[in-house]
Amino acid sequence: MTKDLETSGHDFSNKDYHDPPPAPLIDADELAQWSFYRAIIAEFIATLLFLYITVLTVIGYKSQSNDDPCGGVGILGIAWSFGGMIFILVYCTAGISGGHINPAVTFGLFLARKVSLVRALLYIIAQCLGAICGVGLVKAFQSSLYNRYGGGANTLNSDYNRGVGLGAEIIGTFVLVYTVFSATDPKRNARDSHVPVLAPLPIGFAVFMVHLATIPITGTGINPARSFGAAVIYNNDKAWDDHWMFWVGPFIGAAIAAFYHQYILRAAAIKALGSFRSN
Repeated sequence: MTKDLETSGHDFSNKDYHDPPPAPLIDADELAQWSFYRAIIAEFIATLLFLYITVLTVIGYKSQSNDDPCGGVGILGIAWSFGGMIFILVYCTAGISGGHINPAVTFGLFLARKVSLVRALLYIIAQCLGAICGVGLVKAFQSSLYNRYGGGANTLNSDYNRGVGLGAEIIGTFVLVYTVFSATDPKRNARDSHVPVLAPLPIGFAVFMVHLATIPITGTGINPARSFGAAVIYNNDKAWDDHWMFWVGPFIGAAIAAFYHQYILRAAAIKALGSFRSN
């Protein structure tokens, strides 16, 4: 039995692992592959479903709490709606498109050379179009409630200034994208076979926790497509006043998370320098 343990321990510690090569900046070959377009469609549908369910939840809560302050799902329920949908949709689409469902996630992965520029741009376009269509369905089904209760659009709470709002979006997106990098780290996947199966769970929980913290400040963006889709369909001056914050903040947070994971935790710069010196 001791021998078996030693053997299994030896096999475990010596699993072959190599960092996957960085994605090319422009990969013309993927434009000829059906799997590429299938991934774009998956991002579009996933973002559509995400916005449809979550914005309906927000409007339903505001409608119920308007009549009864203790009615509706509350902020906790809204946070569960966003986190739960991300968990479900990442689980469903991870094997097809990677389950980004968020331009900030796509941007962070692009900076880390996990996806090509072409794929990143088309993902972001598909996500934004999916968000617009998802919120459009909500308005089509519940037009009166949609207009009355703000259309689920992200706006800065009047009790906070723009600096606080921008900081909340940067830190919230950092938490999310850092979790995405950690949950999908190929080195962890090679070491622990259960990690790929569980990856959607911490990502969904990250979205849930960030919503609990930042709903009172900005309504929680951390997803430019979510903010953009709601602003386009609601199309109110208030929704556009601070809309820049819901693009700039998430992109800065994603960039910091990509740098932190790749160049500090994974020490990519040191590895590259060591490889250069050995050559």
